[in-house]
Amino acid sequence: MDIAALSMGMSQATTAQAASLQVMSMAKDMAQQQGQQMAEMLKSMPAPHPNLGGSLDISV
Repeated sequence: MDIAALSMGMSQATTAQAASLQVMSMAKDMAQQQGQQMAEMLKSMPAPHPNLGGSLDISV
């Protein structure tokens, strides 16, 4: 294998690795943002009434 082909192969591998890291970084940022939005949504929800849902009447 000549030096030019080896250089091109290494360059392509480096580019693929950089692109993969960028995609992972974007996915991490998106997941972090969604987690923050979920936490905000849960904080804005009112607490359930403590006496509701404690018992269930069933007749068969």
